[in-house]
Amino acid sequence: MKSQFLLDPAITFLNHGSFGACPKPIFEEYQRLQLEFENEPVYFFLNKSREYLKIARERLSKYVGCESVDLFFTPNPTFAINTIMRSLDLKEGDEILTTNHEYGAMDRIWNFYCKKSGAKYIRQNISLPVVSKEQILEEFWRGYTSKTKIIFLNHISSCTALIFPVKEICDKARELGLITIIDGAHVPGQIDLDITKLNPDFYTGTLHKWMLAPKGSSFLYVKKSFQDMLDPLIVGWGYESVSPGESQFLDYQEFQGTRDTSVFLCTPKVIGFLEENNWKEKAKECRKMVFDNYQRFCDLLHTQPICPITEEFLGQMASIPIKTSNPVELKNLLFEKYKIEIPVMPLNGNYFLRYSINTYNSQDDLDILFKTLQEIIITTDLIILEE
Repeated sequence: MKSQFLLDPAITFLNHGSFGACPKPIFEEYQRLQLEFENEPVYFFLNKSREYLKIARERLSKYVGCESVDLFFTPNPTFAINTIMRSLDLKEGDEILTTNHEYGAMDRIWNFYCKKSGAKYIRQNISLPVVSKEQILEEFWRGYTSKTKIIFLNHISSCTALIFPVKEICDKARELGLITIIDGAHVPGQIDLDITKLNPDFYTGTLHKWMLAPKGSSFLYVKKSFQDMLDPLIVGWGYESVSPGESQFLDYQEFQGTRDTSVFLCTPKVIGFLEENNWKEKAKECRKMVFDNYQRFCDLLHTQPICPITEEFLGQMASIPIKTSNPVELKNLLFEKYKIEIPVMPLNGNYFLRYSINTYNSQDDLDILFKTLQEIIITTDLIILEE
């Protein structure tokens, strides 16, 4: 599959998780749509765009398991969570319960909101190593109080790559009358997703990570009972529209001024590519490579896996705990000298070396990383080994 991607062959690319990588056939469809837009911009924007968006939404909704009228496209999950945040009406002292494994941009969104509203953002500790799903649930719900109003949770953690028990948390939250907002940035295309079964109130995910879409393609699902309360982040022609579409919800959220929607419109091609190439089977092969190498890297670095090495907790990424004297210098050394693209992730005072595996990767890539780490251990003081 490597020849299908646009990645620089000189780089050992082990960081699909950050921004994804787009195959050539999908990127060509993206460019084709951009050219169609530019060939007759007025006609495309006023006549074709709405119908194309509907087709793209319908295709995506079947893939993620919800109705097409309950989601809309966004550039990224940060945009999506900002949209939700701007529509909330929490009071001073109300609490948003989350974990201490969330993506940094999301923490910043909620910290911003709490400064404005007087609400509190409760980052509940989920200790490492995780030994069971029950441990996560028990530790998470310790943060619940009578003031908790919202549950915010990543489905897969960016830093630790852990899969969280979202369905169980959504089920209990619903019993408690809490609003559930799920950040599933890393989920679509990496593990199976059925939003209807999970039953959150809000769910955002990306297409440009594990679904292989061009950059800037994501979505926000909103349960019908919350659609009327969701203000558009950008007010435009969709507000009090003179030519209403399928719903006020979609009018408000889809029409935000002139923008290039081509990245959203190539969604049918994205999903078609995944289906034509039997992506579920390929993802399974990638997970096996992740699992087979995790303990090996932990042994090299004198650390331990942060969870059981099973599909309950891991997908196509794994985060190796690493002791380092200078994480920035280590990351730069890996890229600049050894041409390995891999993040050194900080979280709660600890550091993790996270490798992501997709179909363009092979065991050779992980062997290159292994040998490189061996050399860095011997020749520098950047990696600290503890007995």
